[in-house]
Amino acid sequence: MRVLVDTSVWSLALRRRDGPQSAVARELHHLIAARVVEIIGPIRQELLSGVRDPAHFARLEEHLAAFPDLPIMTEDHVTAAKFFNLCRSKGIQGSNTDFLICAISVRCDVAIFTTDGDFRQFAKYLPIVLHESGKHAEPTPGHHRRSAPKKEP
Repeated sequence: MRVLVDTSVWSLALRRRDGPQSAVARELHHLIAARVVEIIGPIRQELLSGVRDPAHFARLEEHLAAFPDLPIMTEDHVTAAKFFNLCRSKGIQGSNTDFLICAISVRCDVAIFTTDGDFRQFAKYLPIVLHESGKHAEPTPGHHRRSAPKKEP
């Protein structure tokens, strides 16, 4: 299964540390090697926002260019609003971007890899699949190729 990687995971993996790599960063590297990583524009924007050094910005932009954005459709915004309203009715709050991630995940049939605990709460009421570290995805043929997104009947 393909995996939509949330900002929280990218941020952990991109931090420079002198010590051993975190389990989350190792998992992201496994997913990249398996060619199952997906990204969306809002996550790319969050990762690039606030990078002050132009050289660092350019390097990060270049690295992220290896991962084309999943398309965001009008229906994703409508679904995200429905998900927001459903979760809110259950006393669960989340950001518009989080619910957009959920909507795209459902439409495109991709798991979500995140360290954000809110998604575990969303999963109680939404038909999302959360990627668990250590459960490596199978490689996809070609370099970062994906099949067409699934349409709901």
